[in-house]
Amino acid sequence: MRDRLFEIGRASPSVMAAVTLALLWAGSAGAAEIMPHRALYTMSLGRANGDAGVTAASGTMAYQWGESCDGWTVEQRYRLKMGYAESPDVSIASNFVTWEAKDGLSYRFNQKETRNGTEDEEIRGTAKLDGPDKGGAADFEKPEGKSFKLPPGALFPSAHTIFLLDKARAGEVFISKHIFDGATVESAVLVSAVIGPKVAPDAEAAKKSPLLDRPGWRVRLAFFPADPKAEKPDYELGMLLLDNGVSRDLVIDYGDYAIRAKLDDIEALPKPGC
Repeated sequence: MRDRLFEIGRASPSVMAAVTLALLWAGSAGAAEIMPHRALYTMSLGRANGDAGVTAASGTMAYQWGESCDGWTVEQRYRLKMGYAESPDVSIASNFVTWEAKDGLSYRFNQKETRNGTEDEEIRGTAKLDGPDKGGAADFEKPEGKSFKLPPGALFPSAHTIFLLDKARAGEVFISKHIFDGATVESAVLVSAVIGPKVAPDAEAAKKSPLLDRPGWRVRLAFFPADPKAEKPDYELGMLLLDNGVSRDLVIDYGDYAIRAKLDDIEALPKPGC
């Protein structure tokens, strides 16, 4: 899923952009078979070190990955309340909507976020790549006038998830790619993935939905800042990524504390009759 689904580390993606993940050019032959779906997650504090300053976290996240004849649509909404030991609680609400062409070359993004009921940030724009494995550019409508180039080989989120799944099927265990999702006003960031052994379908989870009756892989993603000199990631995202694109058992790890997202409900969305 942005999904960098969860940039709560900067107090915002942003617990949101960490689940929007993605992959090889989605329209290519042999690419992963993604199942459009809508999922609801409950968020809670997974752990916190004594000096983290974080005492509580609670909220919900709704994630929808839809498909049209020419592209993928993702909508990610969450509400999260963070509790702190030495400062007032903060309530964050975010709505992140994207469209991505199936050839992986065009992308539109729009994020709105509020903190304690006051609008904190709106990000909107478009991005294009000049071709597979080529660079491109991102242009922002908000903030106005912001633009920058994207490096050769960069991927957009849905393309990255599909890429991960294809590499997992091929038995690869370590992959690094530059990803641009538009959840923050920064260029593509380096995302390093570690892929574990294949996991068999969970019979108990399958009782909830046929979408969960699928094999998958434990995946750990490290999101590095745009600064090429950075040695440590801003945060890491762990999940069970099923072979149909569904994400389970999400943990967003900021080092001093971690947020857990538990899948509560899921339903399939229709595929286009192209």
